[in-house]
Amino acid sequence: MTIVQGDKLPSVTLKTNGANGPEDLDTGELFAGKRVVLFAVPGAFTPGCSNTHMPGFVINADDILAKGVDTIACLAVNDAFVLGAWQQDQNAQAITMLADGHADFTRAIGMEKDASGAGMGTRSQRYAMIVDDGVVSYLGVDEKGVEKSSAETILANL
Repeated sequence: MTIVQGDKLPSVTLKTNGANGPEDLDTGELFAGKRVVLFAVPGAFTPGCSNTHMPGFVINADDILAKGVDTIACLAVNDAFVLGAWQQDQNAQAITMLADGHADFTRAIGMEKDASGAGMGTRSQRYAMIVDDGVVSYLGVDEKGVEKSSAETILANL
């Protein structure tokens, strides 16, 4: 079942890059008592994600944070090393990178996408959400392009 506005996000252990390499990060802790903007991409270093989606959040990070957001996070069904390299490549230090290597979180919220035809296996759909204390208050999912999940759309909904 796909998550909808008003739903509480599940608690799943993901990976993020820490000072000494990949570290566990529990989504329950990430979202508890905070306002978080979470956006997901089908894959790090893919053209739409690298040329359009991520850059919008990098450029607008200060404006998003100024609207009372505690954390901006990017999730992909990639490993923490790939996301760390992509974070550096995109100058995205203001964004917390979430590696959902086995698509556990992605499946738990019903946002998986079969990208086997492109040789990528199970991936995440492209989406963005505003999460208030673990509850989804905005959800925008894009079938194509980056309209409902763009940084500009998130800003308009904060």
